[in-house]
Amino acid sequence: MTHDILIRHGMVIDGTGAKRFQADIALDGDRIAAIGDLRDRAARIEIDATGCIVAPGFIDAHAHDDIALLAEPDMPSKVSQGCTTVVIGNCGFSAAPLTPRASYPDDFLLGDESYYRFPRVADYFAALRETPAAVNAAALVGHSVLRVECMGELDRPANAGEIAAMGARLREALADGALGFSTGLEYPSNKAADTDEVVALARVAGEMGAVYTTHSRNYDAQFREALLEALEIGQRAEVPVVLSHHQGDGPENVGHTAWSLPMIDEARGSQLVGLDVYPYNAAATIIDPAFVLSASKVLISSSQPHPEMAGRELDDIAREWGIDRDAAALKLAPGGAIYFCQDEADVQRILAFPPTMIGSDGLPGGEINHPRLWGSFPRVLGHYSRDLELFDLETAIHKMTGLTASRFGLIDRGKLAVGAYADVTVFDPETVIDRATFAKPSEPSLGIRFVAVNGALVWRDGIATGARPGRPLPRQTRLAPQSLSSLKPLQLAAF
Repeated sequence: MTHDILIRHGMVIDGTGAKRFQADIALDGDRIAAIGDLRDRAARIEIDATGCIVAPGFIDAHAHDDIALLAEPDMPSKVSQGCTTVVIGNCGFSAAPLTPRASYPDDFLLGDESYYRFPRVADYFAALRETPAAVNAAALVGHSVLRVECMGELDRPANAGEIAAMGARLREALADGALGFSTGLEYPSNKAADTDEVVALARVAGEMGAVYTTHSRNYDAQFREALLEALEIGQRAEVPVVLSHHQGDGPENVGHTAWSLPMIDEARGSQLVGLDVYPYNAAATIIDPAFVLSASKVLISSSQPHPEMAGRELDDIAREWGIDRDAAALKLAPGGAIYFCQDEADVQRILAFPPTMIGSDGLPGGEINHPRLWGSFPRVLGHYSRDLELFDLETAIHKMTGLTASRFGLIDRGKLAVGAYADVTVFDPETVIDRATFAKPSEPSLGIRFVAVNGALVWRDGIATGARPGRPLPRQTRLAPQSLSSLKPLQLAAF
């Protein structure tokens, strides 16, 4: 028998959390054809994985690549670190559904406004099929986008008619294949929404077997209250909740994991709750004086009125201008910044928490960016798993693959099994490491040897192949309802 690709002599970690085992893996078309002793088989392409780990392709649980998939379809930031699927539309921002318009709010994070041209999620998926990217994409629907689409002004809660209009648009998007509904309740275009508005929309997601993901209302002074609100929304809407980039910002939240993780764990006894985290103690988002308060250092990544200040620290700019840092932030906005605001020990406890998935939260575009866009997954494998021994590789890979696939209902992804999609990453466990830094945030990682997406090689020995076999991944299954009484043990374990 001759296969398309045969990966020989590798150590397989299959994404389920099970122990590694020695095996060859054969790929035919877009599926895994065989796993085992395949020494008598041949293939058009043979890969020697001696000394390497063969794993499912990594799934970025929290990405902002909605526009990058179309603008930079080779997706080097993702394939270079072993990612084969991205979950997009996070933090309340998505490329669809949004009818083109003359202007957009300043806090829209995704990039060039010319790409906001998809009135339906079906239109966005059609564009990805017409001009494929190197990786797969699973899409959430952003609350901010629904508010812009259905409301005149955004500085107030929606009224009943507007909520009904947003609900109809959300229902249509979920029917088109979106995985769920996301909020970014800390952002200007989203923060005026009250809890009842969010519950009404999250309930639509729950009714359709989708998921609710949330960038909570606050991560600093009102962090506890915001976390409680996120859990309340899930309970009232009867929808699975994913807590986006779980973190506590500022000195008042150092050590928050002593209460926040037990709170989440307790909630998991009566509702479906998951969470993701990026493996760094600095955040990156829009320039906002409210975020400046909790940061020990702020690095400006971009500024529309003062582009010459990109790459400089906010305190230095404020001194140069003779004003305080809040006034300087207002003068620099709109733009982007990196906020050094989290405790490393808390980051490590969140990473080690069993339900935690790995997400990059990377923001493509801009001259200065956060290294998480290029380095998150090798950083977990090399720095946290190998060097700090925070968890073994089986656990690390499960957090990047099988756990994420089950959380979002991605069928036949996130695992190495006969018949599963041929999304595969081969890496050297001794050398894998992130090289992206805050000074050089776009440095490719080391140790990622081969990456296949739907059976086609997209990364080979440090070079992108130019192949673009990625697909939109419409929702194929209904997630379990919120009530524990209807859950089977495996479904509960998956969450």
